[in-house]
Amino acid sequence: MSDDRFRALVLEDDPDAAEFLRIALERYGGMEVDVAGEADAALRMLRAAPYDVLVSDIQLPGRSGLEIIPDVRATDPTLPIMIVTAYGTVNHAVQALREAADEFLVKPVTASRVVERATDLAQRARKERASARQRVLAVGAHPDDVEIGVGATLAAHAASGDELVILTLSGGAVGGLVAARHDEALAAAEVVGARLVHLDFPDTHLDPAAGLITAIEDVIAEVAPDRVYTHSVHDRHQDHRAVNSAVQIAARQVPNLWSFQSPSATVAFAPNQFVDVDGFVETKLRMLAAYVSQAHREYMQPDVVRATARYWARFSPAREVEPLETVRASEALGHGTSVRARPAVDGQDSGAPGTAAPPDTAALPDYATQDTGTGARTR
Repeated sequence: MSDDRFRALVLEDDPDAAEFLRIALERYGGMEVDVAGEADAALRMLRAAPYDVLVSDIQLPGRSGLEIIPDVRATDPTLPIMIVTAYGTVNHAVQALREAADEFLVKPVTASRVVERATDLAQRARKERASARQRVLAVGAHPDDVEIGVGATLAAHAASGDELVILTLSGGAVGGLVAARHDEALAAAEVVGARLVHLDFPDTHLDPAAGLITAIEDVIAEVAPDRVYTHSVHDRHQDHRAVNSAVQIAARQVPNLWSFQSPSATVAFAPNQFVDVDGFVETKLRMLAAYVSQAHREYMQPDVVRATARYWARFSPAREVEPLETVRASEALGHGTSVRARPAVDGQDSGAPGTAAPPDTAALPDYATQDTGTGARTR
């Protein structure tokens, strides 16, 4: 798929109508087109990959094309929605506007009209995403550390079109063959379209004063990240603690820094931010599956990963969550408006002893808040 081609998702249960829309958008619009026949399938596809426009019918099996608009907005608030339907009643048009559809076309409609409106909407989405796109750096001591800690969060970033870089500081020689682990790390990064920077500091002997800080500073200077994820200081593994210390120094100019949980985290790990990763845990499992050499480890098992995400959801309105400790969160207030309901950090206080109060959720970056009455949920 060429990077500059628009991607359209057609939600239409009638095979002939779906084929008409697919041919129009592919042949005359030059778009990459996927087709879904029912709402839940479309939502799964939207969570798995970014699209530039959704073209949907109203009458569908199960939920209608209008009923799923809030879920579409929760998955990707920048995605334009074009309703194309034979049910062109005033009530439908009013409901579509209330639910924030971006276009409402009544069948029969010409291919040229469909392409014209879909292209305009896709162009607008690309411009909006380009202006809101973030650069995200995730730093881990060993291959698979980042994926275990924030794999689903990175998948959510990828779905929002953000630029991802994974920095792994050691080859992981203690846990397996270095060459094999490097190949596994590349395959895992590829799942979410991240760039991998893989260094060769000695496994189990990482030392902030032995070049670690400088190496991280060099990557930060190149990437210029808007946010950084790394290990928590509350961890039994000496390498994880060393990386936390080095990142806090090297990333001192980065406005947003969070620490993730590792399997070796201690009971002192006290998250106060919760990333709603509904729909992205399966992508995390695909990343972890790339680490074939580590498949025997208990914390890599899919049921453990899912159970962990469900456990942390008890502190959030979401069903699946990745927990974070806030080190620093200082983005400007204005970003939240244009990215409402993107997969993001939730500002709900965990209530755990020793947990710091969360920052004002309005100040959280590029992620929007949705009032739940008990805290601010971001999706």
